[in-house]
Amino acid sequence: MAVSLHKKMIRGHPYWYARECQRVDGKPKIVWQKYLGKAEDIAAAMGAPSQVPEPKEIVLSDFAAPAALYDLTQKLDLIPTIDRHAGKRNQGVSVGTYMALAAINRCLAPTSKVAMAEWYQGSVLRRLLPVRSNLLSSQRFWDHMSYLDADKISAIEQDLTRTLIDRFQVDLSCLLYDTTNFYTFIDSFNDAPTLAQRGKSKEKRMDLRIVGLALLVTKDFHIPLFHEVYPGNTHDSTEFASATEALVARYRLFSQSVNSITLVYDKGNNSHENQARVDDSPYHFVGSLSPVQHPDLLRIPQSRFHPLQGKDLSGVLAWRTHKHVLGTERTILVTYNPELFLTQGATILRELRKRTRKLRELQLHLAHPPTRGKSLTVESVHKQVQAILSGRHMKDLILVDVSGKKGAPRLSYRVDQTAWNRLQRTLLGKNILFTDQESWSDEEIVRAYRGQHHIEEAFKRMKNPHFVSWRPLHHWTDQKIRVHAFYCVLALLLSSLLRRTLAQKGIEASIVKILSTLSKIKEVAIIYRGPRSRTQPVIGLNHLTPLQEQLLHAFDLKRYLPSVGHTNQRP
Repeated sequence: MAVSLHKKMIRGHPYWYARECQRVDGKPKIVWQKYLGKAEDIAAAMGAPSQVPEPKEIVLSDFAAPAALYDLTQKLDLIPTIDRHAGKRNQGVSVGTYMALAAINRCLAPTSKVAMAEWYQGSVLRRLLPVRSNLLSSQRFWDHMSYLDADKISAIEQDLTRTLIDRFQVDLSCLLYDTTNFYTFIDSFNDAPTLAQRGKSKEKRMDLRIVGLALLVTKDFHIPLFHEVYPGNTHDSTEFASATEALVARYRLFSQSVNSITLVYDKGNNSHENQARVDDSPYHFVGSLSPVQHPDLLRIPQSRFHPLQGKDLSGVLAWRTHKHVLGTERTILVTYNPELFLTQGATILRELRKRTRKLRELQLHLAHPPTRGKSLTVESVHKQVQAILSGRHMKDLILVDVSGKKGAPRLSYRVDQTAWNRLQRTLLGKNILFTDQESWSDEEIVRAYRGQHHIEEAFKRMKNPHFVSWRPLHHWTDQKIRVHAFYCVLALLLSSLLRRTLAQKGIEASIVKILSTLSKIKEVAIIYRGPRSRTQPVIGLNHLTPLQEQLLHAFDLKRYLPSVGHTNQRP
């Protein structure tokens, strides 16, 4: 049947509908109906110009990136898990909600708590995790951070690890442990924090107080399973001694899904005491030794090395033996990597140029001393030379002579070519690995240790100012610093799972590439002024590139767009 007009009288007023009827089972039935409005509305519409009406307002919101991360918080049961341990009564916004928002913010647009509400209002999280703006003040965040202490954070992390094992089936056969530190701007005279201390900053900020972070991640996709915050003046090996107890406790949880776990760690954690703890633990291990402490191994001629198999190990040579190190006889693997040789060689040559340039400037200064000011002495020149040659290998490679003729110091220097040749022949390009995995092949040992760069990449990412960033840190008490570290590690967890999800679907991309691509997918709401001043938005997405379309489909994010039935609501 054709479409017909139908009038309904409602409370004495006529309303018009377009209607289509068909016979169903021999009886007439309405199969389609659309409301057209009152007679005056229809007349106005018929007389209106046919051009597209000008929108009243266009609202852009961050869509794909926050939606994808929110989706992972749901799959992890992140908010309920945190709330279960936080101890806050079921009233108002939960602690888990605040932590989830903080973690997603760290992934995408690291900001202070003062700016959190503005960022939140510009994303779809206002629809997915609805919170009134006045509840997103910095004070509200600080209040809810106070519910979490070190024990509760550890319990939450263990529950999340169980979820990762049960729902995501993460590979626990090889785990990587390492430490780093982050500089802060906490005042030197602020005695409140014990975690922020002056120490050896890995970012060369010796003028600032630093906070240490120990991290245990999976070999694939560096998914964090354990973290510990410690004072910035604590040596790596000392922290490893403390972390070993916690790692042994976690083993009982890890071993539920895997029979054997190999722990990989760097030489900075080595000590006889630490290695004894690892030997007594249920973990197997792969570690590295300081090459300069084993000159006998460095003297092994390259002619005795053999090439390793596999495209990823192309050009790498190895020599295997046994040696008594750190308390007992162990399997030793000395490796030579030509790419590492070139990188280390270029680094040393760059440093040589810098140091010899400074020595040349000092030499010219001594040859033509200024007429005013305090004269340099042989002793003061020696101190300057020691400072110039403070870099690794510099004192071995640059020979300097300071003499005092007629009271005026003189300086001469030269690069020791013999020492440079010996360094290239014995040290550059080499690593010394040791393990208790006697049955492993040379290739398996090297691949396990190479996984260490994954955790180094994770640390670099946390120092990235744009995505998954530790900074800014606007807290100065130990408790708040621990919570800050917790949601930063959660951010790393979420971003690592994003990358893993794509890799499982055949899409290889870095975390930065994924987040930057998703961040450019916006929800666009075009708001028109309809009849009787009723706001009617049309909601969609901006123009997408092929990669954006691919990611949108891979994460199934269109289900987070408003349904047709809700398009008459303000976005």
